[in-house]
Amino acid sequence: MEMKMIKNPSPGTIEILMRRKGTGKTEKPYHADAIGLVQGKMIEMIVAADIAEKAAGVTVADIRGSCPQNMILLAISGDTVAVESALSEIKEQELNGSYRY
Repeated sequence: MEMKMIKNPSPGTIEILMRRKGTGKTEKPYHADAIGLVQGKMIEMIVAADIAEKAAGVTVADIRGSCPQNMILLAISGDTVAVESALSEIKEQELNGSYRY
């Protein structure tokens, strides 16, 4: 599983994510202080999405792509502290091999 965080994402970055998640032009782009990007196998990403939403006040979106290895990308958005907390909790539970929620 790979994770990255973008603090204060640019409008262009938000636009790319909106387009990749299949959002139509009618949906207003969301505002986020930070976006956490998490990529991995589908089973890992479903668990990661659940951990993130339960650990912090974040929104999780599935970002569509065409990866031959069937990797899934999640965008976890919210305020910076919440996104950092969500990513930290995902990483901790992955390292411990336990799913507590």
